[in-house]
Amino acid sequence: MSLKDHFRKIVSHLLEKFLAVTELSDKSIGIPKKILVIRQHNQFGDLLASVSLFRAIKETFPSSHLTLIASPGNYYGVLKNEFIDELFIYDRKKLWNFSYLFKVKNILRNNYDLAVVPVTVAVSLTSCILAGFSKAGIKIGPRILNGDKNNLSFVFNHRIEMNWAKCPDAHVSDFILDIVRPFGIRTKNYKSSISFDENDNNTAEEFLNSFLPDEYNLLIGFHVGAGKKQNRWSLKKYVELIKLIQSKNKLKFYFTGSNADFEELNYMRNYFDDTCGYFLNRTISQLAALITKSDFFITNDTGVMHVAGATKTPQISIFGQTNPFNWAPVGEEKYFIRKSELIDDVSVNDVYNLFELILNKQKI
Repeated sequence: MSLKDHFRKIVSHLLEKFLAVTELSDKSIGIPKKILVIRQHNQFGDLLASVSLFRAIKETFPSSHLTLIASPGNYYGVLKNEFIDELFIYDRKKLWNFSYLFKVKNILRNNYDLAVVPVTVAVSLTSCILAGFSKAGIKIGPRILNGDKNNLSFVFNHRIEMNWAKCPDAHVSDFILDIVRPFGIRTKNYKSSISFDENDNNTAEEFLNSFLPDEYNLLIGFHVGAGKKQNRWSLKKYVELIKLIQSKNKLKFYFTGSNADFEELNYMRNYFDDTCGYFLNRTISQLAALITKSDFFITNDTGVMHVAGATKTPQISIFGQTNPFNWAPVGEEKYFIRKSELIDDVSVNDVYNLFELILNKQKI
């Protein structure tokens, strides 16, 4: 056993001594009024795809107060979310600050009736530890995820086995509910949700008025970047697609992105420059407001895909390595294309033909 593994074993033993709770067989949880959900380990796209869990809690217990603990890397995905009453950002880098540590203590010791630690692709040990320190009457979390044992499952009264293999093509918004289904917490609506206000609408309107053309019959947004290289469709193909759409429509279009998409957006500027707009480094609610005003949105498989997926705007998502049945947005007017694990096996005609099909369907 390595020194690192030995240290982990000691820490786990100490945590079990102080944080272990009695495992319960009775699945009755009453009618909880104060509920804590701890999901501080995933990117914001994963969190957006998990809105079904928050919706299920609110539909099952409408008068409950839902507190979410998120992370600096994902919290902006659920700002202004209609199902969350209180949002706390857990930032381990701030734990040295006494006043912040006091805030963490207060949020955890708030006499919750129920605490839940959901999982999708990985178990967050930090989330489990936070649940262990929380003052909650009943704690629910994973015992096993995809065959891997959770060594901190002793912090939960109810320890649930989670396994994608039972239904490999299940959507994440469906799979995540397996942690609470045994307790009667369910929803029939797996769609994501983003709330935005009048200020967000005004920001989107100002942006649309800032570039040409003023007269158009089709407004389309494109997201050409992605955090993972294997999730980026060819920039050359994006250019060909846009020019093909332009040749048959009076098109107004824009690109979304951030500083992380610098190279991809510079490539687009070489071809389109001031003939389109660039909506960059904006908040999630502003982005959702803009996409809602659009006629169409075309994107790679990345976080912005989930933002667009939370709107009613028709959308095509281009997939490669990732299983779209697990991660593509759900709902009406949400479409995806995948031909293999290589995203560039998707051709320009593949995307354009689907685009035309959707457009013609809307005209009927």
